[in-house]
Amino acid sequence: MYLCAVIMVLSALVAAAGSSVTHPGNGSEVAVRSLLSGEGLVYILSSTVDNFISFKPLGLVLCMMLAVGLMQEVGLADAAIKASLLNAPRQFVTGTIFLVGIIGNLASDAAFILVPPLAGIVFAATNRNPIVGIAAGFVAVAAGFTANIFIAGTDVLLSGITTEAAAIVRETEVSPAANWYFMLISVPLLVVVSTLITDKYIEPRFSSLHSREGVSIGQDYGVSAKDKVALKWTLAAAATYLGIFLLILLPTDSPLRNAEGGLVPSPFLSGIIPVIMGFFIFCAVVFGTKSGAIQRADDVPRLMAKSLKTVGSYIVLVFVIAQFIAWFNWSNLAIFIAVNGAEWLSDLPLPNLVMLALFMVLAGAMNLIVFSGSAQWAIMAPVFIPLFMLLGVDPANTQMAYRIADTTTNIISPTNPYIPMVLALIARYNPEVRFGTFLAMMLPYALILFSAWGASFLLYFLLGLPVGPM
Repeated sequence: MYLCAVIMVLSALVAAAGSSVTHPGNGSEVAVRSLLSGEGLVYILSSTVDNFISFKPLGLVLCMMLAVGLMQEVGLADAAIKASLLNAPRQFVTGTIFLVGIIGNLASDAAFILVPPLAGIVFAATNRNPIVGIAAGFVAVAAGFTANIFIAGTDVLLSGITTEAAAIVRETEVSPAANWYFMLISVPLLVVVSTLITDKYIEPRFSSLHSREGVSIGQDYGVSAKDKVALKWTLAAAATYLGIFLLILLPTDSPLRNAEGGLVPSPFLSGIIPVIMGFFIFCAVVFGTKSGAIQRADDVPRLMAKSLKTVGSYIVLVFVIAQFIAWFNWSNLAIFIAVNGAEWLSDLPLPNLVMLALFMVLAGAMNLIVFSGSAQWAIMAPVFIPLFMLLGVDPANTQMAYRIADTTTNIISPTNPYIPMVLALIARYNPEVRFGTFLAMMLPYALILFSAWGASFLLYFLLGLPVGPM
């Protein structure tokens, strides 16, 4: 709400000055609009409900909470994690969470919904603070969003924008694999650095964030004989589900593939949420039936409804942050700040290496305002891709520099729509943890990952190594 008030006042001040910029993408003149004007008042009143119900993460979270919540209510999540990770070394558990979170970005926004709550359960099951686990899971997905060992939908999206921006100087095809080599190197780098930050700094420093009454971190986590039998049935059910799905997905003419027979992008990736949701529900029903948690059919919707009782605080937070993001976009402040920042940087006569470093700082700062990576790149690419091309820098390198800055600052961006979800998850263990404490946990990750990953890229660039297939 404070941020909403700031945006209202700032938009009024900038609009009163008659400020406008030329949109770098389409060349149109874009003026800042005041939220404290008649036009702004009409927009606020007419868009409030739509801003809320059209907020994309809201539907994703509620859908996944139905499935993940059922899995937790029947005891499947706890039993599976206890059986597989109870005796795992701490370094292995933390590293696995970061690896899964990074690779899980193949599922795009679904990873934000899945990894943090499961990471919290993993930490609790291994007698560690689940709040630190939730934070680590969030960092794994958000700060490692564009790193992967596979070519993901993000690669396709960003390379398309880069190709269009490069055409301003000359026709250049930037492929989705343009950053693949460096992405491969980045995955182990991010896993190792993030694991060290978590185990050596975050967990000891925030060990005082105890669970609330009724949610014990240090309880006995043995697996009962009945649960072991139920897990075997669930494993068979999971294999059956995946086997049937693969039979549908693997043929080159599958309706879940794209027109060229590929998977990136494809209907499969765009519909990954229902696929994962169905998998979790199917496994939860099998486990619950065999363990005795589900006695009859109507137990399933009852347990789903019970699991949704914890998302009320998330829905309240979503209502406010949806308004903030919508107001900020409507006022055109994002474009105004981005274009002026780009013009300032382009006027500095510095070596390419320093220019790239400053560009990364600017992109990271912009990400605090414009969370959407593709939206921000659509604004910045038409300015910086031609600029660096004229300086002799390949568009793939400029794109890579942007991706590092954008992804590492995701975790401290106040416009990140998934932060309210994470705060709601943490509140299940300790309702006293607020945004300030959460930000204090995220800042070390953001600063260290930005520095380590950025320095690695600049060294890579200095050595003249290709960031991807030429």
